[in-house]
Amino acid sequence: MNKLNTLLILYILSAVNTIFSQESFSSENISNAAIELTKDEVIYDGSYYSIPYPNGDVPDGIGVCTDVIVRTYRSLGLDLQKEIHEDMNNNFDLYPKIWGLKKPDKNIDHRRVPNQMTYFERQGASLTITNDSKNYLPGDIVAWDLGGGTTHIGVVVNKKSSNSDNYMIVHNIGAGQNIDDCLFNFEIIGHYRFLRNINYN
Repeated sequence: MNKLNTLLILYILSAVNTIFSQESFSSENISNAAIELTKDEVIYDGSYYSIPYPNGDVPDGIGVCTDVIVRTYRSLGLDLQKEIHEDMNNNFDLYPKIWGLKKPDKNIDHRRVPNQMTYFERQGASLTITNDSKNYLPGDIVAWDLGGGTTHIGVVVNKKSSNSDNYMIVHNIGAGQNIDDCLFNFEIIGHYRFLRNINYN
């Protein structure tokens, strides 16, 4: 086998590996993973917890809006705790300083909406914010400003509201991991489509 054939085979294998590694990050699978979370009974609890690293999670039965995002992607093989912590370690100055931290904290950083927003932006996942519901598709991540400095985040899923014809949102705004028709209930401040499994690139 000559060098050209070897390189061609390696290229094909690499391409096939990339395709399969990204399969679980299809919009459909993100939507399905988020919907699956609504089967779990979760009480809203934003307390600080010391958790394992990587793949750490707060105790079963509790969580906040950001945990919906973390758990959705983790069920598909991506650990946002690890990814955000590593990115903050290398680029701490590029992340918000709202909480007065002097260095990253692997227990809480990934559970904060502004940090998730920054991470998705840095991964090139940002989309234009519009008032047209047709632009918000299953698998997308949306962040909102609830007012008073409070932010929120959720996953667009493949279920449409009978009232508005909008795709619905899986989120936790205080009543557990629920699915609601709330896309335009608050001011949208972030829209992301993060389909790329960075662990395999």
